[in-house]
Amino acid sequence: MLGLPGDVTACLFDLDGVLTQTASVHRAAWQETFNDCLKRWEHNGEPLAPFDPASDYNDYVDGRPRADGVRAFFASRGIQVPDGDPDDPPDRDTVYGIGTRKNQIVQRRIRQDGVQVFEGAIAYLRATQEAGLRRAVVSASQNTREVLRVTGLTDLFEEVVDGVVAKDENLRGKPEPDTFLACAKRLGVSPRQAVVFEDAVAGVAAGRAGDFGFVVGVDRVGHAEELRRAGADVVVEDPVELLERP
Repeated sequence: MLGLPGDVTACLFDLDGVLTQTASVHRAAWQETFNDCLKRWEHNGEPLAPFDPASDYNDYVDGRPRADGVRAFFASRGIQVPDGDPDDPPDRDTVYGIGTRKNQIVQRRIRQDGVQVFEGAIAYLRATQEAGLRRAVVSASQNTREVLRVTGLTDLFEEVVDGVVAKDENLRGKPEPDTFLACAKRLGVSPRQAVVFEDAVAGVAAGRAGDFGFVVGVDRVGHAEELRRAGADVVVEDPVELLERP
C-alpha cells in the first residue's frame, strides 16, 4: 500500500525539498550570499553572471555539502576560491567563510519566518511509521536537527545523518553514497532493504551509487527527467502519490 517493493524495511528521507520547504530558504540564502560576492568580483575584467536560483541551485548546490556547493558554483563562473579554514569567520572570502555566511543567513530566515512542511509528504511519512518501517533523515544540511525541532518532526525519526555527522565522521557528501550507507548501517539494514527519497539530482545519484533497493525522485521544480537519468526508479511530485500506486 506504500508503493514500494515488498522487501523494503527502511525509508531514508532527504529533508529539504522532500519533507520541508526549506529548499526555498536555502535557495534565497545562496542567492544573497553568492550575488554579494559576484558584485564585488570580476573575471577577466568582465562582470559575472548572477546566481540563478533555479538552474544554478539545482546544478551546483542542491543536496551537496555546503563547501562543495561553494566550490562548484564558483567553478561554473571560472573562479577558484581558496578553501581557507573550517573555522573561517563569515566575512572572509574563502570557501568556508562564504559557506558560514550563507549558513548565518539560513538560520536568520528560519528564526524569522519558520519552516513549512509538505503536508502530503508528512502524511506519507506517518503511513510508513504505521506500517512499521524504519525511518531516518539523511541531509547535507547542518541545520537539520533545528528544522526537525521547529517543525515538530523529530520524534518521527529513529536516526539523523546530517552535515554535522558527515563532518564528524569524515563522510563524503552526495552524490557519493557515504551518508546514506552510514544511515543504513545505523538502522541495521542492508542498502537493498532501504528506499531513498530525494529531490536533488546529486541525492538520487547517491542512492543509486549505494545500490539501494529503491530510489524515489521527488520532483518539486520540474526536473523529472534529470532525476530519472540520475537513477530514480520512480519520480513523483510528492511522496503521497505513492499511496495511490497499485
